Amino acid sequence: EANAVMDVFVEAVTEALAENDEIFLVGFGRFIKAKVKARDGRNPKTGKAMKIPAYMQPRFKAGIKLKEACNRTEKPKKRKN
Repeated sequence: EANAVMDVFVEAVTEALAENDEIFLVGFGRFIKAKVKARDGRNPKTGKAMKIPAYMQPRFKAGIKLKEACNRTEKPKKRKN
């Protein structure tokens, strides 16, 4: 069941980014599409200079609650079932 939920989530994020929308999950973070500028590079195999064209890159920016959870110094309490 969890796999089905994740599949729906990934599909929703993918479709939203393809349509230039952003996905906001309050407290968790947001998924956005950012432009990477064109630049000069080198072919690692041949060493030949080449132009790398601009492209769009998916990005994730963590929300405050997620950042706080990652930077907690005490261990979280285990939940009782």
